[in-house]
Amino acid sequence: MAERDLYLNRDFIPDFDPIMEETEARSRAFADTARVERNLSYGPTPRQSFDLVFPPDMAPGAPLHMFIHGGYWRAGSKEAHTLVAAPVLAAGGVAALISYDLMPRTRLADIVGQARSAARHLAKLAPEIGADPARFTVSGHSAGAHLASLLASEAPGDAGPIDLPGLRGLLLVSGIYDLSDILGSFLKEETKMTRDEARAWSPLLAEHGPGPMRIITRGEDETEPFQNQAVALNSLLERDGHAVELRSERGRNHLTIVFDLADPEAPLGRRLIELVESS
Repeated sequence: MAERDLYLNRDFIPDFDPIMEETEARSRAFADTARVERNLSYGPTPRQSFDLVFPPDMAPGAPLHMFIHGGYWRAGSKEAHTLVAAPVLAAGGVAALISYDLMPRTRLADIVGQARSAARHLAKLAPEIGADPARFTVSGHSAGAHLASLLASEAPGDAGPIDLPGLRGLLLVSGIYDLSDILGSFLKEETKMTRDEARAWSPLLAEHGPGPMRIITRGEDETEPFQNQAVALNSLLERDGHAVELRSERGRNHLTIVFDLADPEAPLGRRLIELVESS
C-alpha cells in the first residue's frame, strides 16, 4: 500500500469540494452586506491586486488588516475569502485581501516579493483610506501563512537587507514553514519547486525580526506536517525571544479552520478581533 501524501488535503477531508464551495458562497454573501472596492492594483500584473472591505461608520485612524489566501502558491483567490473580513470589520478595521501570481509560471521568490510589495503599498495607502499605517496587522492561511511569516523575517533567499513593512501583529493559520517536504509531495509537479527554492524560502530557516506579535494556529484535525511545523516555528520564535502564541482550533481541519477565522463569535475569530483592536 502506497504511503499517503500528508500534503494532499483532499485525501483527508471527505467533503473537500463542498467546503470550498461554501467558503466562496459565504464570501459572496458577506460582500453583499459590506462596502467593497475590488481589484485595486499594487503591481503590474492582474493578480497583483487587492480588495478593500470597509467597516460601517468607520472612525478616523482605523486599524488596517491584510489577509493572504492559500492554495499552495498555485491556486486560490482573494474573492473566495472575503468572509475573513468579518472579524476585522467587527473590530472597526479595514480589511485588505490580496492576490498574487501563481506557481509554476511565477517562481516563489517573486511571489514572496509580491506579498511584501502589497504590504508596503497598503501601508502607504492607509492614510488615504482613513486607516492608520501604525496599526497594521496581517493574517494568512496555508501558503498565505507562509507568505505572511516572511513579512517580518529575512529568509536565506534574500540578498541582503530588505524593506519590510512595519507590522503590529501576525496571525498564521495552518501554515507551511519547512518547504523541504514539498519536494516529495504531489506539489513537486504542480509547483515545480526546486530544492534551492525550498531552502531559500523556508521560514524555519529564516531570521525573524523583532516587533510583531505572532499567533500560530492550526486545526486539531490537520495532518502531521501542519501540526509539527506550527510547533517548530513557535519553538524557534520562543528561543529567539519573540512574542508568540501557539494555538490549536478544536475539531477543525485545513479547510474548516477558515470558517472559524471568519466568524467573530468563534474563538479564532475573536482572537483576530483582539489582534486588530490591540494594534
